[in-house]
Amino acid sequence: MSVITYTITLQNCAFFARHGVHDEEEFLGQRFFVDAELDVEAGDALERDSINDTVNYGIAFSVIEEIVTGRRRYLIEALALDVAKELCRRFPSIRRAKITVRKPNAPVPGVLDYVQVSVEHFA
Repeated sequence: MSVITYTITLQNCAFFARHGVHDEEEFLGQRFFVDAELDVEAGDALERDSINDTVNYGIAFSVIEEIVTGRRRYLIEALALDVAKELCRRFPSIRRAKITVRKPNAPVPGVLDYVQVSVEHFA
């Protein structure tokens, strides 16, 4: 029996949050950008052509938003892991969640576009 998987990608989701180690990051907050790459085991979802048999990306977006705008994390890698784990918990058909978090205003002593961290969680 063959297993069919497909990938759902939510790219560049933007949220205002207060993550970081420094007090001013919590006080001022900033925008964070999140990419979610979700490998999903198809089951009957593709043949049935039903939103109820797949990962509803509208709900997935809301899950990401809930985690990112929720409690403060010091590390964006911890934030990415929490997002990945919650998506896998809410959608049992997800086999792998790769979450990338970008922080454009990271407190570094120089000029950069952003700091980026990716975490992969296998369910």
